[in-house]
Amino acid sequence: MHVDMDAFFASVELVSRPDLRGKPVVVAGASERGVVVAATYEARAFGVHAGMPIARARRAAPGAVFIPPHREAYSAVSRGVMALLRDVTPLVETVSVDEAFLDVTGSLRRLGPARTIAEQIRAEIVERFAITASAGIGRSKSVAKIASEQAKPNGVVEVPAGETLAFLRPLPVDVLWGVGPAAGAALASLGVISVGDLADLPDPAVTHALGPQLAGHLLALARGIDDAPVVPEHEEKSISAETTFERDLPRSSEELRRAVIALADKTAWRLREAGLLCRTVGIKLRTADFKTSNRSRTLPAPTDSTKQITALALRLVAAVAGNGPVRLAGVRLENLVRRSGAPVQLAFGQDHNDSAELDRVRDQVRRRFGGSSLTPGSLIR
Repeated sequence: MHVDMDAFFASVELVSRPDLRGKPVVVAGASERGVVVAATYEARAFGVHAGMPIARARRAAPGAVFIPPHREAYSAVSRGVMALLRDVTPLVETVSVDEAFLDVTGSLRRLGPARTIAEQIRAEIVERFAITASAGIGRSKSVAKIASEQAKPNGVVEVPAGETLAFLRPLPVDVLWGVGPAAGAALASLGVISVGDLADLPDPAVTHALGPQLAGHLLALARGIDDAPVVPEHEEKSISAETTFERDLPRSSEELRRAVIALADKTAWRLREAGLLCRTVGIKLRTADFKTSNRSRTLPAPTDSTKQITALALRLVAAVAGNGPVRLAGVRLENLVRRSGAPVQLAFGQDHNDSAELDRVRDQVRRRFGGSSLTPGSLIR
């Protein structure tokens, strides 16, 4: 089963803004140079979609309501939904904050048919979180994912095992994982429009067009072959945050320094909330001419300290050559390890103890009152 929240970020926003239901709503940052985070289905009807430049979205949907994102709220709802899914089965593979695969084979005797389970899950999500979800059911992860897309918004599509090929064949070939613009163009040159067209092609022709690895993968999916299991534990590889500025900032400006501090604070908070430590801190700077510089440094011992992460991020920014104005800045944490079981380097001194205690107390306050309830004093203008 694949469960996917409908227009997740936008739907969470509408819980506290019921007056906007049924209207084109776009979730986006304050900067006109940023991109759309999410859009309701009413806004999508105007062609607005996630990743679209905000200025273009305003032109496409001049009557839309634009509201800022509240990521702490999305994370809280996501954690609640995933906990709900794990009450159904321990075999839950989180794909992103708003979607997950479930292997419900072992739950059928206890909870009933798969469609009944899907409807129960969807009803509980509405009752607990006041948002809707769509679900796809199939013999494999790929079929379940395609089915949930067909079910949107707020529906269920079940594909019985014996009807898998009949379901797949008429669909456009780009529903298959791995068919991007380049692969789509190569397949179109072979006359492939539908999944069935691809399934019927001789293997050598597809291999010649796409290469052996991608050809084998896509031919298997087109023919209903997918044995990938649901993997319950999915470890995050990195945690990052970035921001595009309303205007380009001088490299040595206090505004850029404050932005890096805020980004480091945000990533460190997310790191601790995930129960992780990082070994590597990295930064990204994009200048006005769209040239991007990345720098990173690996620490001698893993950390989740806001103070340590912030200090290293600021040093990395200072080490980037050049002095052109900055359009975008980002901080990323890599080489992540679980806090439980990770070796901890012993440290002595009041400064270290105070820093760890400050992080602990600040996290407690943020969980209760939201991520912006406490902020580093250096960010106060």
